[in-house]
Amino acid sequence: MERREFIKHTSVLSAGFFIAKDLLAKDDGPIYGHGNMRYRMDKNWSKADSQKNPVNDCHEMVQDSKGRILLLTNETKNNVLIYNKSGKLLSTWGHDFPGAHGLTLFNENGTEVLFITDTVKHQVYKTTLDGRILMTINVPLETGVYKKAEEFVPTETTIDSNGDIFIADGYGAQYVTHYDKDGKLKGFFGGKGEGDEHLDNAHGIVIDRRYDTPTLLVTDRTRNCFKRFSMDGKLQEVIKLPGACVCRPVIKGDHLYAAVLRSPDLSKENTGFTTILDKNNKVVSNLGGTEPVYTDGVLQPMAQAEKIFLNPHDVCVDNDENLYVAQWASGKVYPYKFTRV
Repeated sequence: MERREFIKHTSVLSAGFFIAKDLLAKDDGPIYGHGNMRYRMDKNWSKADSQKNPVNDCHEMVQDSKGRILLLTNETKNNVLIYNKSGKLLSTWGHDFPGAHGLTLFNENGTEVLFITDTVKHQVYKTTLDGRILMTINVPLETGVYKKAEEFVPTETTIDSNGDIFIADGYGAQYVTHYDKDGKLKGFFGGKGEGDEHLDNAHGIVIDRRYDTPTLLVTDRTRNCFKRFSMDGKLQEVIKLPGACVCRPVIKGDHLYAAVLRSPDLSKENTGFTTILDKNNKVVSNLGGTEPVYTDGVLQPMAQAEKIFLNPHDVCVDNDENLYVAQWASGKVYPYKFTRV
């Protein structure tokens, strides 16, 4: 065999070997979930060096228009870690958010911005994607229901298409406050109380646009449910999720995704899983949880079935329908990736 042909033949064999090796490497993780919503787990997705770029609690994640994954942690050495989808750390920023908790991405007239809630500083910040603060929202004393900043402990935001801001005070007085794009208060609803129109641990909020009329989905974590409100705060529906202390609702396509911090209640440590609901509010898959069972149309209590998570706090769904799960109080682990199969 001539030297040129030998090199060509060897190169083809080598390329085939490395392609096969790569395919096998991607297919060696365990698969979790139910029905047609099943995922292969990768616990080592993050390639960040924990000595250089540590995390404390990994609270929330979003994907920007460039396909990058942004992670929010309350580690002030680097509050925001920015990855590509393969887990390579691209950049970091942020040293001023000791209570970094909620992370929301909003496209403002073609420019993407972030909204960050800080439970320690009792504030909400609007920032650029590289960390420049554009606006700060403080305790809404003008509501008359707050007397001091410490009573306002915001956990999440959602932004309407006109720039209006909704803030869930999930660790404070449990109100949802509504602002215009400039941070001027327009209204509020919810608050602590026993009736369904009230909230207890209003941990997350999102605008649901899957139907003809937009609505607000708000977490009521200690009561194992999401509550649907009109945009002006009128209760419309309670979506019961027995056994699931859900975090914020995340909508992608027709599905709703949520991390379940603990099950069946907040007193049970390290018992979390991840749940997925369809457009009809039916649970169709649980990652690390029991298979969803309905009896006479009623969802039966769910629980952790496999300890792949301790205390999951958020789910990010990328543009390929893969999932990234961030965890709270779980040994400072980086997020896990779940590739849909």
